[in-house]
Amino acid sequence: MKPATLITGASAGIGAEFARLLAAEGETVVITARRKDRLEALAEEFRGAHGVRVEPIVADLALKESAERLAEETRALGLEVTTLINNAGFGLASPFADQPLDRATQMLELNIVALTRLTRIFLPAMQARRAGGIINVASIAAFLPGPYMSVYYASKAYVLSFSEAIAHELRGSGVVVTALCPGATQSEFQEVAGMTETALLRRLSMSSREVARLGLAGHRAGKPVVITGAGNKLAPLVARLAPRNLLARVAARVQRGRA
Repeated sequence: MKPATLITGASAGIGAEFARLLAAEGETVVITARRKDRLEALAEEFRGAHGVRVEPIVADLALKESAERLAEETRALGLEVTTLINNAGFGLASPFADQPLDRATQMLELNIVALTRLTRIFLPAMQARRAGGIINVASIAAFLPGPYMSVYYASKAYVLSFSEAIAHELRGSGVVVTALCPGATQSEFQEVAGMTETALLRRLSMSSREVARLGLAGHRAGKPVVITGAGNKLAPLVARLAPRNLLARVAARVQRGRA
């Protein structure tokens, strides 16, 4: 079996940049998302530029059976996942009572359940080898209550807590788990979430490539949490010191300005 990195949500944004960086280093990558055309175009780009093996697998990870099927397809290709990057996810910007229930539950299936399933599927083999890595993409939203994006913020709080907990469990095992917590990032996220990109947001946004680069660097340094952006690193401190109702009011004002 050949070692490979599996990246979910890899057709655009941070996921595509993770793949681009790793391909440039000569790594074998498995990229998965729902959009076949985008995956195949990226695969051709990476093969042509770097001569590496890239395997695109189309999957909708919001569907319960997709995580297991993805693992089976990866094994059938003769690949062993030594690094897992759980990047797939989306958000919705609206009051919770206005959100279609099926979309809210799809968000939970993708942001939480699929991430948990994939981690559980690939982690035991990493432990047996005493080597491996998992990057779970959370958000600085994980530190706050998020009115008008309540399910998204709550899902990222799960990702952060889950990642920190298993990182502790795996100390000394040779397996590194990192929660990557970016702030505003230049990607398709705002469009999917139905959010307006304000001038302030554009000025504060970090490129997807820089987020991926910092995430990889922090993970390789063994960090359990990587927060990108100097200002964003205040988020955990503010979340600990400020009253929760004040945090909710601030987040509500930000989200109303972007809705």
